[in-house]
Amino acid sequence: MNGPKVVLSVEHVTKRFLGTVALKDVSLKLCEHEILAVMGENGAGKSTLMKILSGLYPQNSYEGKILLDGAECRFQAPSDSESAGIAMIYQELNLELDLSVTENILLGMLPKTRFGLVDWEAARKKAGAALEKIHAKIDINVTARSLSPSMQQLVCIARALVRNPKILILDEPTSVLTEGETQKLMTVLRQLKEEGLSCIYISHKLDEVFALCDRMVILRDGAYISQYQKASGYDSTKVIEDMIGRHLDVMYPKVEGRKIGEELLRVEHFKVPHTFAYGKNIIEDVSFSLNKGEILGLAGLVGAGRSELVNAIFGAIPKTSGKVWMEGKEINIRSPQDAKRYGIGLLTEDRKKNGFIGTMSIKHNMTLTVLKEISGMILIDPQKECGKAQKFYDTLRVKAPGMDTLISNLSGGNQQKVILAKWLMTDLKVILLDEPTRGIDVGTKAEIYKIIQDLAAKGIGIIMISSEMPELIAMCDRFVVLGKGRVQKILGKDEVNEVALLKIASNT
Repeated sequence: MNGPKVVLSVEHVTKRFLGTVALKDVSLKLCEHEILAVMGENGAGKSTLMKILSGLYPQNSYEGKILLDGAECRFQAPSDSESAGIAMIYQELNLELDLSVTENILLGMLPKTRFGLVDWEAARKKAGAALEKIHAKIDINVTARSLSPSMQQLVCIARALVRNPKILILDEPTSVLTEGETQKLMTVLRQLKEEGLSCIYISHKLDEVFALCDRMVILRDGAYISQYQKASGYDSTKVIEDMIGRHLDVMYPKVEGRKIGEELLRVEHFKVPHTFAYGKNIIEDVSFSLNKGEILGLAGLVGAGRSELVNAIFGAIPKTSGKVWMEGKEINIRSPQDAKRYGIGLLTEDRKKNGFIGTMSIKHNMTLTVLKEISGMILIDPQKECGKAQKFYDTLRVKAPGMDTLISNLSGGNQQKVILAKWLMTDLKVILLDEPTRGIDVGTKAEIYKIIQDLAAKGIGIIMISSEMPELIAMCDRFVVLGKGRVQKILGKDEVNEVALLKIASNT
């Protein structure tokens, strides 16, 4: 009896970058009516393999073969891959922000009238149908720039599906989606699978992969390690160990003897304007306090204003009104420079957009916050800079060839460590963490959690935002639940669970 039809074969693929081997003799197969997970830590080679399949890396830049329905493919550009029936949804959103949702979904394939002009009525109808297919309620006439990251991701997914691909590749498609949007996407993917579409799915969220994917292939350090079938049952411990190459003792480490002290920061009656809806406030009236050594979770649905609130506290965006008190004294924060002077740091939600400078090295990114301290009479003192950076480079165990490596060449987890180091160099009292583990693999997540716990043990106050409920519940001591621009409830550790947080956040 014949097995399932193989629609895609990767045979002995090796890819090198200036002496670094990103993929080492990797082979895998994708079958018809299958959702295949490709798993591994950041830097395991997943994205490199996907860029080969999508034609971003041309056929002459790697060794090995790609076969579609048994025939060898020689992609020289993404258009070749797309023509062959492969659609790719990248982890980094790649929309034309000043074009409408309709134009983004039908980019390069806008329907024409018999006079050669764009048939806008047909275009809007087609774009609307694509969004309806994934149950996304988005205005097709607004610009992509006006949408939240989660809505932009849904537009990217609709754009891929409108091309009727045979194979769909999704790289971290749910990293900016809410739980509800994630469930809707998974339902759509299951429907598409039944209709004959094959998917390659990359995600660091194990529960998501276990629920959705029929089979799992694990890569580590660019090499094939193992594969597991859903039918045989997934063992999360074994999967994690294969991914990181070692035994992971505990996912959420605790620091013994950590004590929560007196009040450190107090936010009173904050009101923050909406970032793109003129005349509206996304935060109407929010007050809460943070104690020394406490990890305070900011919970809420996407659109609740969590990111806007911490950015307004930090002075990165304006507030309409509100006061901040630090150690019993009112402070005036008008800019990030003011926040830094008072000992407040911010790890932003989108690290590539405003967390680091991609054209600078690890060392230079680390020392951005302490330029005065490492300066000589006129210029920066190279010895002071190296000494300061080396300490945190070693302490945080940044994986890189050296401190002069460009930060843009690092994995997401190591980029996050560099951004943390930037703030740890300052006289830090409070750090605001906005999605600190987004797009980071399981092993590095555990390291980031340990860093957060160590900071709290030193008396630093931490405000943490995370869309991953289990992470937020495991890490935080107390929870401020936001909804409709206000604090819906403040909960203690013993009062909280996922259902309770979601019910309060959605005001049901």
